[in-house]
Amino acid sequence: MAVSEVRHTAVTNSKNSVLSGRIESVLSMKITQALLDDLTAQAKASPRLRMNYDLRNSASDGSQRMLNAIEPGSPMPIHRHRKSSETVVCLRGRLVEEFYDELERRRTEAIELSPGGPVVALNIPIGQWHTVRALESDTVIMEVKDGPYEPTGKEDILAL
Repeated sequence: MAVSEVRHTAVTNSKNSVLSGRIESVLSMKITQALLDDLTAQAKASPRLRMNYDLRNSASDGSQRMLNAIEPGSPMPIHRHRKSSETVVCLRGRLVEEFYDELERRRTEAIELSPGGPVVALNIPIGQWHTVRALESDTVIMEVKDGPYEPTGKEDILAL
């Protein structure tokens, strides 16, 4: 089953509510093991060894919320987000977030995340140079950033 099919079946009407004198549908989204399995299968089949899944309510939603399935060996440049912090939650697998210093161009910290480990989630401050590496197959994270998507420019990639 493709991710789009999984999303279609995972998003269901949970209730109707009356707001401002009108009835509105309230949707709930269940992030199921089947969804994570399908996303992981797509990541394994991708040349980039990762695949994301948009969790926003619509294209006009001004936030960034996504699942990201990452396999070991997936290339991820050291980068920063100048207009947003980034929250990362490890849903399954194991990964390491690595932080870097711009001036000395060296790794300053490495934090391992796993659902059963001492660190399950972390918040990366605005402008912090970082990268992520999956330490085991079937790793899936949830990422949340402020504001709309902005492509990473050359000035936001740190070359060592």
